[in-house]
Amino acid sequence: MVIFPNAKINLGLNILRKRGDGYHELETVFYLIGLKDGLEFIENKQNKINFSSSGIPLNIDFEENIVVKAYRLLAADYPLPGLDIHLHKVIPFGAGLGGGSSDAAFLLKGLNENFGLGLTTEQLKGYAHKLGADCSFFIENKPAFATGIGEKLQEIDLSLNGYFLVLVKPPVGVGTKVAYAGIKPGAPKCVLSEAIQMAPEKWQENLVNDFEASVFPLFPEINEIKSKLLSHGAVYAAMSGSGSSVFGLFKTEPDFMKGIFTEDYFIWKEWIL
Repeated sequence: MVIFPNAKINLGLNILRKRGDGYHELETVFYLIGLKDGLEFIENKQNKINFSSSGIPLNIDFEENIVVKAYRLLAADYPLPGLDIHLHKVIPFGAGLGGGSSDAAFLLKGLNENFGLGLTTEQLKGYAHKLGADCSFFIENKPAFATGIGEKLQEIDLSLNGYFLVLVKPPVGVGTKVAYAGIKPGAPKCVLSEAIQMAPEKWQENLVNDFEASVFPLFPEINEIKSKLLSHGAVYAAMSGSGSSVFGLFKTEPDFMKGIFTEDYFIWKEWIL
């Protein structure tokens, strides 16, 4: 089976409070985009996992990859056969795009379908939650208002169809610990559930990603990306999640990309359909 796990962006992200277990309560809106990895699995007769990858180098032991962890998690409860798994990595790491979580969630869904396990959507979400806070989102893969640590999801009626997306990631990644280190939780200036109902042209003054306050001073090049996207016509631009990528929404396809960012920057562009 060949599947194509997609990335997501965050529309607004408020850090509300720090919990007793060390995690932070947050609220955000997850929105899927067309940037995708490629994932293939084939049953083998060796009763073991053979994992390979291409594209962006993973540079970790294969047992530490979240895709393999997803297989192990499900195989602990169901009699899954050995698999040859290949991951073609396109979604960059440390970018706040949920690439690893998406890979894991799509594998869970693929195994459920391919081997007729009969797992419900809620059961799949339960397994996904064990792998990552935002992993559950990719089970249904629809725009969602997320609370808790990102695992409590409420589907929302939201469409960005007709907007042109430009996503830019500099050649640096932002670790989760680094992003959270400078966070000061508190009540948001604008209620996200209300702000998201506004037209995207009004989001810039109302949708805030709290991580920008802690990340921009450490990585000024990320702040510079946001400034450039806005100065060249984006109606809304923001960091995605706690990572280093910044996206801009445009009403028309911009023609400024050449020469604005150097070749070591990752750039993804698409009309949202």
